[in-house]
Amino acid sequence: MQPRSVASWFHAISVAMEQWTVQRRAFVVEAYFKNGNSAITTQRLFRRHFNIPRHGRVPCHNAIKECVQNFQENASGLIRKPRGRIPMVRTPKNVDKVRMAIVKSQRHSVRRHSTAIGLSDRSVQRILYKDLNIHPYKIVIVQELSDRDMANCRISSEQLLEMLNDDGVINTVLMTYEAHFHLSRYVNKQNYQYWARENPQELCQCPVHSEKLTVWCGIASFGVLGPYFFEDNEGAAVIVTSKRYVAILHNFCERELRRQGIDLSSVWFQQNGATAHTGRALMSVLWEMFPQHIISCGGNVP
Repeated sequence: MQPRSVASWFHAISVAMEQWTVQRRAFVVEAYFKNGNSAITTQRLFRRHFNIPRHGRVPCHNAIKECVQNFQENASGLIRKPRGRIPMVRTPKNVDKVRMAIVKSQRHSVRRHSTAIGLSDRSVQRILYKDLNIHPYKIVIVQELSDRDMANCRISSEQLLEMLNDDGVINTVLMTYEAHFHLSRYVNKQNYQYWARENPQELCQCPVHSEKLTVWCGIASFGVLGPYFFEDNEGAAVIVTSKRYVAILHNFCERELRRQGIDLSSVWFQQNGATAHTGRALMSVLWEMFPQHIISCGGNVP
């Protein structure tokens, strides 16, 4: 909940009392003094006297206290005293404060800025939107692609389309990949904002070799193959090497495919171009398992 200024608090109470007539405000003052200055008893008697239903509106505690205070300070307190204009928070001085805070720390949230400046969250947000015309932008993490990557994707797609036109050439495509689940620091995009007039197009750089758990999985028309976790004998996470990748092909992938009754000669095996996937020893294993059916760097379809 965002904090209110004192002026806005009194204004809310005054607005709440506007709906009550002089007769009802007089009843509030009389009931309050006759029942030991109890606001709860005053509310209960108010509801009973004016036949207000259970969920109907009655004066709140602050409204009752303001009505009594006005009566004590002024003989005409039962009639609501006119109040001056509520002071505006979006003054040039406060706008300059918010502008300097944003220039100094563009990555801080509205809450942190409001605490440092001494204004409410809502006031800071209004100044940002209405006075400074500044909007929040969230970071977007994407994978960098070079011109060579785009060309390779286009060539491989054209080759696959030509093969698909020939009936019976591609029966089953087994698309494989590893996913890294990082165990340390990560960027929470929902809590990351950048305040600026225009999209800064900022990139977030993260460490490449942070502590993580690697999982291998394959997907094809027959379903999902895996998952397979890269772990040592003690169950600790290990990195993917050519030797470990060969082990997963022999000890897991081939066994699971044969167990499901799938003919390996009809399967097209797809993998990415990681170094651990394209070594000579590993590629010879793939050529033996999936002859002439490899979609990879150095394969039938690069």
